Amino acid sequence: MNRKLRILAQRRERLVLEAAQQRVQLTQAIEAWRGPLALADQGLAAISFIKSHPFYVAGISAVFVRLFRKSFIGKWFSRGKVTLHLARKLQSIFLA
Repeated sequence: MNRKLRILAQRRERLVLEAAQQRVQLTQAIEAWRGPLALADQGLAAISFIKSHPFYVAGISAVFVRLFRKSFIGKWFSRGKVTLHLARKLQSIFLA
């Protein structure tokens, strides 16, 4: 019985060390993803804000279009509007 306990204690010690090594390896592997995941999280927060406050986005966009209607930015806003309209139509066709 004493021998079995010693074997179990040795096995437990080996497993605890192995788990500690795996935690270190996992931490090192995750560290490389910290920046990209933080950026993705900020993007999701921005999308959430836009979904919950569409009138703010529409109002700010309208102000920019009004101010920069004939400039380079105004042209890109109109192209974006057309692209968004086209994307919504395609989405309704393919996802309906």
